[in-house]
This record gives sequence, structure tokens and C-alpha cells, in this order.
Amino acid sequence: MLVREAMTRDVRTISPDQSIQEAARLMLDIDAGALPVGENDKLVGMITDRDIAVRGVAGGKPPTATVREVMSKEVKYCFDDEDTNHVCQNMGDQQIRRLPVVDRNKRLVGILALADLATSAKSGQASAALLGISQAGGSHNQTT
Repeated sequence: MLVREAMTRDVRTISPDQSIQEAARLMLDIDAGALPVGENDKLVGMITDRDIAVRGVAGGKPPTATVREVMSKEVKYCFDDEDTNHVCQNMGDQQIRRLPVVDRNKRLVGILALADLATSAKSGQASAALLGISQAGGSHNQTT
């Protein structure tokens, strides 16, 4: 199965200059835990509810702090024409629950979440990714 067959297409983005409070409100409104961050028609980061809680609130930042201050700047992504088996393996290896999906021109066309894989991919793909994601000691952390 290709990523484009499993991904969520209706993706909202946020600007890096908007506040973390606006990001949290948008996440609440669309019932999402992550937002791609876009600037000048480019994907420049991702912000998650965890980024807001750990880097923002726990770090003593006010609700007016910008998305840029707490977002993850190193963006992992996948292509819409990749096979979900390969992407699932990468998600597990890199302990990532959601990936922005871009076309070959690197335009944002969707987002692929573990839930998308669980509901549309072959049995076992999401389980394999979740097993990798759930391992302790991932290579990423919440420091900036």
C-alpha cells in the first residue's frame, strides 16, 4: 500500500510566528496532537502537544511564546508514493508517531499517523511501528 492511500489529506498548518496558545487551540479544534509548521510555502518544523507542555509550559514560557521557540526544527517526512511497509519501519526505528507527507516537489500533501496505519494498512504494520516507537531510549528528546 502506498502512503497516499493511508494518509490524512486535510492537514492544517501553523506559522512559526504564531503563539503556542494558538497552536494548542488549533490542536483542540481539529482534535490533533501535532501540527506541521509552515513558512513561505516551506515545511520548517513540527509542533506537538508534548512540545507545548514540555518545552513551553514546563520550560516556563508564557502562552504568548512563539511556535518557533518550542517546535522541532528537524523535520522527518515521507513521500506520498512510498510503500507503507518502509515508512512503518522508519517510524518504528525513529520512534515517530506522525509524519508529514510531501510529494516529490516537497509540497505538503498530508500527514501519516500511526492511527492511519492501524485503520488502513495491512494487519501488523501499525503493530510493528508501535513496537519500535514504544521502546525506551529514543534518539530524540525534548531539549531545544
